[in-house]
Amino acid sequence: MISKEVMDAARRSLENPGESFAELPKAYSGTEPVLFLFRHGSTVDNEARIFSGWRNAALSPKGIKNAEILAEKLKNFRIDMGIHSHLSRSFDTLKIALRNHPNVKFVEDDRIIERNYGDLAGTSKTELMKKNPEEAILFRRGYDYPPPNGESLKMVEGRVFPFCEELVNRMKTEKINVAISSHSNSMRVIRRYFEEMTIDQMCSHENPLGEDYVSYIIK
Repeated sequence: MISKEVMDAARRSLENPGESFAELPKAYSGTEPVLFLFRHGSTVDNEARIFSGWRNAALSPKGIKNAEILAEKLKNFRIDMGIHSHLSRSFDTLKIALRNHPNVKFVEDDRIIERNYGDLAGTSKTELMKKNPEEAILFRRGYDYPPPNGESLKMVEGRVFPFCEELVNRMKTEKINVAISSHSNSMRVIRRYFEEMTIDQMCSHENPLGEDYVSYIIK
């Protein structure tokens, strides 16, 4: 069963993807490690309302601008490492966002890759919503409802939570600040981990495409 809160959020995100979101939490410390987390910029698939998943959808001109805005917001912070998936939208956003950090180390880790949408990849979200709105919402925001041959959010947690645990230990040990260029659903799960969100909170919140970030002090 999916809550009304999650259903309403899924409908809003179809109408205005990446734009219906609350203010993102931010914290910074000059003495303790800080994690910066953001979503990649807008892609051609985002703008066409297409399920991307593991498709390699490129940043659009708007997505490049998203990342340039983000670069200005991050330019005065110390960032030692940037983490991305192998998909170009993640890496390209990260390169632009950290262009003022010439000594940053880039690390690829596909545990933060987007949710695998399986047979839905490359298909229209809008058309699925028209054809079968209940199933469309379950596929997009159901916690334990994977698309055919794809992943549920619960399955994404299975790879993202261990990534978060390892990253926290590394940041504490090496005393480094890290930026993650994530995807919609991996960012959703990372925020659940650090902010201790409920399942409904995780499934209903929307993260902006590029432009803004969450930051956490790692203690």
